[in-house]
Amino acid sequence: MLTVPEMGLQGLYISSSPDRSPVPSPPGSPRTQESCGIAPLTPSQSPKPEARAPQQASFSVVVAIDFGTTSSGYAFSFASDPEAIHMMSFGYTARDYYHDLDPEEARDWLYFEKFKMKIHSATDLTLKTQLEAVNGKKMLALEVFAHALRFFKEHALQELREQSPCMLEKDTVRWVLTVPAIWKQPAKQFMREAAYLAGLVSREDAEKLLIALEPEAASVYCRKLRLHQLMDLSSRTTGGGRLGERRSIDSSFRHAREQLRRSRHSRTFLVESGVGELWAEMQEGDRYMVADCGGGTVDLTVHQLEQPHGTLKELYKASGGPYGAVGVDLAFEQLLCRIFGEDFIAKFKRQRPAAWVDLTIAFEARKRTAGPHRAGALNISLPFSFIDFYRKQRGHNVETALRRSSVNFVKWSSQGMLRMSCEAMNELFQPTVSGIIQHIEMLLARPEVQGVKLLFLVGGFAESAVLQHAVQTALGTRGLRVVVPHDVGLTILKGAVLFGQAPGVVRVRRSPLTYGVGVLNRFVPGHHPPEKLLVRDGRRWCTDVFERFVAAEQSVALGEEVRRSYCPARPGQRRVLINLYCCAAEDARFITDPGVRKCGALSLELEPDGCQENTGTSPNRREIRAAMQFGDTEIKVTAVDVSTNRSVRAAIDFLSN
Repeated sequence: MLTVPEMGLQGLYISSSPDRSPVPSPPGSPRTQESCGIAPLTPSQSPKPEARAPQQASFSVVVAIDFGTTSSGYAFSFASDPEAIHMMSFGYTARDYYHDLDPEEARDWLYFEKFKMKIHSATDLTLKTQLEAVNGKKMLALEVFAHALRFFKEHALQELREQSPCMLEKDTVRWVLTVPAIWKQPAKQFMREAAYLAGLVSREDAEKLLIALEPEAASVYCRKLRLHQLMDLSSRTTGGGRLGERRSIDSSFRHAREQLRRSRHSRTFLVESGVGELWAEMQEGDRYMVADCGGGTVDLTVHQLEQPHGTLKELYKASGGPYGAVGVDLAFEQLLCRIFGEDFIAKFKRQRPAAWVDLTIAFEARKRTAGPHRAGALNISLPFSFIDFYRKQRGHNVETALRRSSVNFVKWSSQGMLRMSCEAMNELFQPTVSGIIQHIEMLLARPEVQGVKLLFLVGGFAESAVLQHAVQTALGTRGLRVVVPHDVGLTILKGAVLFGQAPGVVRVRRSPLTYGVGVLNRFVPGHHPPEKLLVRDGRRWCTDVFERFVAAEQSVALGEEVRRSYCPARPGQRRVLINLYCCAAEDARFITDPGVRKCGALSLELEPDGCQENTGTSPNRREIRAAMQFGDTEIKVTAVDVSTNRSVRAAIDFLSN
């Protein structure tokens, strides 16, 4: 049995039990199969993409969950009052509960922190991927994510029932989950599978769950901001406050953070019914960038404003990397390894996990006070168990370790603390901050995004005075206006609610990869390589042909369908397997080309064709029509057997490879 008494923003703790059964693969998940068994209908046609208006389910309330690396929360708004966004923050209950456990009792609990990064970094993500708790025990990642989402679901529905007792849960809630824009399709599907397991929606009602891209959500929210809700780093003033003071940007968020240790804290925000003053000044074609600096990643997107409806067009595929606030934490851990030894730190984390959490809490508190103009040193408390454990393991005290180490900017204070100079603290930020600035500069250098004059800095890490100063110093001289919204850590969550209300606001996106299917084509001597020749039933085929649906960097409108028609390669074929392949190149010819990989599959069970069964007529004209939509936040696929009009609509399985 698995229980989650409470979940906090900083982590998740779960009571462990040996009777955990594995989560089965979703029904109908295709297995890895041999190469394609379909051929293009002859003559092969490549119809132009066809736009189709997206079908949206009706709803009475939007509930958005911002599932972050270091902080999470949910918010909602009713369709009857869309300008009022109700924010729900949750405290560090999981972290504090685990911290207060007796060491023996702590062994019966699994504490997971910053586990979202595992999904980003996993190159072979599947439903069987595991997460490791701080005590070294492992659990299926899908179960951990589902527990967290179930927690949000239960609290959200309870809050909705309290605010609107007459509201029925059935058919009324539209759920929105936020994910980084740089996440690939397997990670997006993983979050959807976790939502199914958590009971947010059923597979039959998949359209009631939307996946929102985090920088897009922030972009949507920034459209609503008024000038007094922004801090312009370029002028370093907003409402008379200087950047160094930071009160205007941090006041609400810090107030919320003080409440995070409580079980629940609710606030209601009113947003503009139209657009804010900054947006009202923008014109058709104006371009801006959003840099979502979160706990685990930096996520960049560039949008162009379209009039008259104020919709947005993505100019370049989402980019970024693992340059979030946890990078500073990792730099601190590496510093400890230099001082006390990598083997000792690994052993301490494994054998004293609660004490390690204590140490990370102490560092987090000091990290938030770091600033480019701070003069005094910072003291970081070492837990007594760390000091005692080190003496028992090494035979000397931590002060001796500091004297012997090559790290001369960290001293031992008489109060029993690590004393770190402000320059040393800022150095811990540099690899992460430099990575963020480098990604922004690389994106600004792209010809597709020339003319960007405005940069919105959002996400929890955007609170950091170190990051703000570094970005403004590096980019302000280029004429780029750097703007930080108030309540910057809540920007994505608010925007996710607005996205749920109107998911069509981002009208055009860029495909991050080239997608297509593997097919058999008629073999053309001199055009196709001889090693691709396949003779079957007297017919000459070219195998492994990469039939492209959409190219990397191609602009695709929301609801736009790319259609292709195929026919079964053999008479009487009852099952068609349409394999989906992807690559970064635009000119791949075969699915065996370097860089091309199978990333999913869609299966279509064919009903018997009476004409073929009884008369043995040729199956060449039996048409299978496939359609894919690439303009949404997730790839959508349908396939139809035209002879029977049987349709299969299913998300491609990206987790079976």
